[in-house]
Amino acid sequence: MKASARPLFVATILLGSFLLFLVQPLVARLALPQLGGAPAVWNSAMLVYQALLLGGYAYAHAISRLTIRRQALIHLALMVVALVFLPIALADVPRPSGYEVFWVPLLLVATIGAPFFVVAAQAPLIQRWYAAEPSAGDPYWLYAASNIGSFAGLLSYPLLLEPNLPLAGQSIAWAVGYGVLIVCMALLAWTRWRTPDIAAQGPVEGDDAEPIGWRRIALWLALSAVPSGLMLSTTTHLTTDIVAMPLLWVLPLGLYLLSFVFAFNARSTLGFALARTAPTVILLVGAMAMVSRGADGISIAIAAVLMLFVVATALHRRLYATRPEPARLTLFYLVMSAGGALGGLFAAIVAPLLFDWVWEHPLLVLAAAALLPQTPLVPWMDRLGLSARQRRVARLALVLGAALLGWWMTRAIDAQGDMTVHLLLLAIAALGVLVLGNRWAFLAILLILMLARGGWTTLGESAAGIRERSYFGVYTVRQFDNPPTRVLSHGTTIHGRQFLDPDRRDLPTSYYGPTSGVGLALSAADAIYGDNAAIGVIGLGTGTLACYREPGQRYTFYEIDPMVVDYSRNGVFTYLRDCAPDARIHLGDARLELEGEPAQQYDILAVDAFSSDAIPLHLLTREAMHAYGRALKPDGLMLIHISNRYVNLRPVIAAHALENGWIALMRDDPGDPEQGISASYWVAIASDAVPMAKLLQSSPQTNWIELGDPRGPAWTDDFASILPFLDWGTILGDR
Repeated sequence: MKASARPLFVATILLGSFLLFLVQPLVARLALPQLGGAPAVWNSAMLVYQALLLGGYAYAHAISRLTIRRQALIHLALMVVALVFLPIALADVPRPSGYEVFWVPLLLVATIGAPFFVVAAQAPLIQRWYAAEPSAGDPYWLYAASNIGSFAGLLSYPLLLEPNLPLAGQSIAWAVGYGVLIVCMALLAWTRWRTPDIAAQGPVEGDDAEPIGWRRIALWLALSAVPSGLMLSTTTHLTTDIVAMPLLWVLPLGLYLLSFVFAFNARSTLGFALARTAPTVILLVGAMAMVSRGADGISIAIAAVLMLFVVATALHRRLYATRPEPARLTLFYLVMSAGGALGGLFAAIVAPLLFDWVWEHPLLVLAAAALLPQTPLVPWMDRLGLSARQRRVARLALVLGAALLGWWMTRAIDAQGDMTVHLLLLAIAALGVLVLGNRWAFLAILLILMLARGGWTTLGESAAGIRERSYFGVYTVRQFDNPPTRVLSHGTTIHGRQFLDPDRRDLPTSYYGPTSGVGLALSAADAIYGDNAAIGVIGLGTGTLACYREPGQRYTFYEIDPMVVDYSRNGVFTYLRDCAPDARIHLGDARLELEGEPAQQYDILAVDAFSSDAIPLHLLTREAMHAYGRALKPDGLMLIHISNRYVNLRPVIAAHALENGWIALMRDDPGDPEQGISASYWVAIASDAVPMAKLLQSSPQTNWIELGDPRGPAWTDDFASILPFLDWGTILGDR
């Protein structure tokens, strides 16, 4: 092939993949005011992208039998037609409450479907055009290059695009990049315009074609579906049960993309090393796959994403080893994308409907272990000259030994013997390494590790029926005996606590105690606004705030998740029934609900709508603040809960206060663990000095402090980034 054409092929495939993964977070950011920040939203988005990718690959496969000239004309025409949908703008799709699992994909397809479809097809098409020249050689290395572009696009959004450009500018920048891609594709077509395309004209379905049976296709599907599903399940597992860290989804997806770079390269030393160590890594880290209570969160999170990278590289390397000749390239990528979509479908749609917990994660870890090459690290059985019967006996003994050590590990965990647990983990993993070569024995020891390290507890909680799962997360209701207490956990965060003793049942607890900012404000509502104060609360939780209600006061709650409402209506938590049985509950996104209601209806509005530790960005922007201000009476008080382990939200709220001329003070409540009260940060905001003065006078013994200076402009729907406000000390485990 012409020496000058190779760089053009590389640049074009890099640009297309860069745009493909730049548009994913861009569209999610556009839709954030309507979607919220639940982990399932990102999984739904990924499923849509995988489905569109499958459609693009199917289209590329369908036109692959045409001449290069006809392929180019068809594809360039479609690319030009897709310009109608640019610059990117959010589609208008009505939202049915309770059907988010179907509505989110529909919204994303309507918004970006056409451009994404044609850009998705460019990777197999470019490789097909590259292979059309007989002297070009193996085209599969270009797929590794395309994933470098994907990885760059993924990282560029949070690091470069989001902090520096408003959404309108981001959409225009992407449209410009898309225009450049059209030009590059036209140039590529020109380089192949007179190529005879021997690969395309050769036998594809005849007797001389490479045979590809259903077993090989099934293997391709499995080797692509499992890493894809594991990428999504790792994200959900980490944000649900390990650590709900902002932007955590970037790490699993980024490493998943990088795995192709090292897998689709036969000469990659790192790829070979990762594939060899994958069984050991999955034993050591996969043991944590059934842990359902956060412990050593950051270290476990790092280990989990590294396991994903190692395992995905090993499986994708095996996938690469089974690739067909270039004439069947588009079929290979079609099946591979179908597998990716199947993995996404299982993790994003089937699992939330089927399971009460993130059971898809351990299932996918086991599936990955079953697909890993079973090459012994040390062929000790061969060296000892064991017969077939002796090998079976040896493996059985090793599995039984692992089961015994696993039983010991469960006892050590109950006794909180951390060193013993670590040593037993290493010992059982060593037994797993010794049985490499027999898939069933290896899987049995991995399962023993999972069950011993926390799986029995997780299984017991599911069997006890204390856990439920909705589109917005996994909720667990636990009871404790000393003192008798019922606790609601959403992922890694406690969202409410209620004493079961009748004398203490209606006492506000957790982040809502009497000395918290919201507790002080609601207790003083009569003193500030008289006997008939109107109170609005965004985020129901267990309904704790209802027990600040006084006779004559009117309470209204806004809650997005029907499952949370059921906990109060069914009597699992009785705050609402005991204290405000006539309170109104609006089901849906609070911001959208408020924008559709009459203005100036509340004296106090409390905003408490966090999803575990995930930041509901769309509830903290300028537009959201205006919606809250509109809902408040002129002398109203706004209370915003900003307690968070990983993000310092004080400068964010300070910027809004400065922009609007509001008075803003923060209550740093240390809490009282013996009374079930957690430490909390609540910010009180008012546009009128009188209600703020009355609030301070109502509790002169408590301290309210200033927020400090803002850092940067106020967040808007169009322009916001959490990166400047991350607490890296906590994220990295320094404190």
